Amino acid sequence: MKIYDVIIIGGGLAGLTSAIDLSSSGFEVLLIEKDEYPKHKVCGEYVSNEVLPYFNRLGIDINQTKADQINRLTLSNRNGETVNVGLPLGGFGMSRYALDHLLYEKAKSNGVQFKFETVTGVEFENEQFCITTNQQNYYSELAIGSFGKRSTLDKKLGRYFINKKTPWIGIKAHYQSDDFPNGEVQLHNFEGGYCGLSKTETGAVNFCYLAHYDSFKKEGSVENFNQHILTKNPKLKSFLKNSEMLFDKHLAISQVSFQNKNAVENHMLMAGDSAGLIHPLCGNGMAMAIHSAKLLSEEIKKYKTFKSRNQLEENYTAIWEQTFRKRLIFGSAFQKILLQPKLTNLGMSLVSKSPFLIKKMIQQTHGKPIS
Repeated sequence: MKIYDVIIIGGGLAGLTSAIDLSSSGFEVLLIEKDEYPKHKVCGEYVSNEVLPYFNRLGIDINQTKADQINRLTLSNRNGETVNVGLPLGGFGMSRYALDHLLYEKAKSNGVQFKFETVTGVEFENEQFCITTNQQNYYSELAIGSFGKRSTLDKKLGRYFINKKTPWIGIKAHYQSDDFPNGEVQLHNFEGGYCGLSKTETGAVNFCYLAHYDSFKKEGSVENFNQHILTKNPKLKSFLKNSEMLFDKHLAISQVSFQNKNAVENHMLMAGDSAGLIHPLCGNGMAMAIHSAKLLSEEIKKYKTFKSRNQLEENYTAIWEQTFRKRLIFGSAFQKILLQPKLTNLGMSLVSKSPFLIKKMIQQTHGKPIS
């Protein structure tokens, strides 16, 4: 029976990055992912530049890709009134289709083993994990859960948030737009939600929004919601009128949960959205997933020396809380403001007179460059 050092469940940003980091340090890593690469995901596809030093250390050079270099933010209220500010740190626009595949190829070159199977169960017994898929069992000393915002595994692990319904639905597609500016991420408010726009490495614009399910359900379809709700914002109306959708249909994800999650669950170490999710309007979820992989990998490397599972779990929980909890709190507060028209308009008025205020807000949800 083969026993891996680490098995990672889920091959998103956190799973792939931790696989690259740990394999670079000599760990034998198996990553189990249900879908083969490349693939599209519902995601904002804007990544804060805070991750670049860490990526460079892992041998991942974003500058060698065609990612859009983003340094400005345009924010609009429901009436289409806008504020444009420079981003303190900046970021890059790259599709999950391209970024995940880039990390996958790097992980493979590092010797990470991949199995494209669906995990159906996880058991921890006698200081060892047994990971069951629809094909066979795999065994490891440590296990990382990076299976995203919401999974059937959450229910099987008995995670408390999974039984609480959440009213958010995410929609995403790529559009061709000849007049969308380079180097800019846009965030547009509409009734019951907000929409982010930014260019990807292909020049296509990622169109991704979060909407309250009650208002979405009334329209009956994505097309009706876009036409009747989103277009009330003149900026979104102009974008949809003057661009062409490149996907056959919009991608959707429901029951998006922003409730608190545990960083460790039944001895499994959680990373990325499985450990906690920041509100998409903060534009920092992808960077947080990558950063969480770094924190987790560092604690696992320490564990290799001191061999205390309890210490590993306590250390990781503490460093995760210390690094991300403040960002999540601010992200939740900013979302509440953006969903209240009067507060949004007041905020727009204040920001237009003092742009440094929005830069301060951005800094509260973004980290410093990851050394």
